[in-house]
Amino acid sequence: MILEIAQLQVKPGQSPEFEVAFNTAQSIIASMPGYLGHDLQKCIERTDHYMLLVRWASVEHHEVGFRKSTQYQEWRKLLHHFYDPFPTVLHYEQVAGPGMASAST
Repeated sequence: MILEIAQLQVKPGQSPEFEVAFNTAQSIIASMPGYLGHDLQKCIERTDHYMLLVRWASVEHHEVGFRKSTQYQEWRKLLHHFYDPFPTVLHYEQVAGPGMASAST
């Protein structure tokens, strides 16, 4: 499993509209092969700042399966006009924490 993390800075004052659009868009991403779950978090300290966390089976499921799909075009149409600047998106893999196999076993 990999974790996609996208820092989303929504244009000032557009957070309510963004949240409504995201509520629609999340069904698109949830329908994609390799999708394992997601969370959208709103920052307490920074107005109009969000963190999107998406769990994928692999980077390829996100970068190829989702981003090269026709469904991505609808996702883009619903959400991309809210961002300024455009989001930074990175992928992470777990190296420690609950559920990790112990190195001594």
